[in-house]
Amino acid sequence: MPVNLTPKDVSAELAEFNSVLIASCPVCPPMCVAMQNDAPFIEFFKHGIKTEAFEAHIQSIRDLLTKRGVRTGVFSIHTPTPMMCLWTESQRRRFLKRAKDYDAVLVLACDSGTVSARDALEGTDCSVVQALQMDGVVNATTTIGFPLVVSMKPNMESPGPISGPPPTDHGEHTFTEQAG
Repeated sequence: MPVNLTPKDVSAELAEFNSVLIASCPVCPPMCVAMQNDAPFIEFFKHGIKTEAFEAHIQSIRDLLTKRGVRTGVFSIHTPTPMMCLWTESQRRRFLKRAKDYDAVLVLACDSGTVSARDALEGTDCSVVQALQMDGVVNATTTIGFPLVVSMKPNMESPGPISGPPPTDHGEHTFTEQAG
């Protein structure tokens, strides 16, 4: 049962940084964004194991930051354990090596994934900003269609509501554009 995550406005927290690494967990956040946008979770032959709606969400964040003159990068690890909340020491070291070239890390993960990022960056000057709000858990029914399209529909009796960004261009931005 994945946690339900919804984007939150972190523009004020990111305003002072010249470089931001977007670190994303490839499990719960893509599932939530796909369900919130009524989009497929996986279209294997079109996008591999990536979720198009979530990738578009990440790109929209990058576009807004770039427009403000902020250098961006993206970091996600799929092996040996994809979930940020369960990273191994080796994965934490890989993350630290990549993040030390940035002023801040924007974490697209649950509270536990954010703790993993903070732990990995302990002792550095890199700030950690969590861009998703945990607001419960969600129970969903998974369907697999042809050709290998995986979709998820939340069950109405889920312990937490499926809420979040209204369907737009694959998701609301996790921060707003500020006049400079």
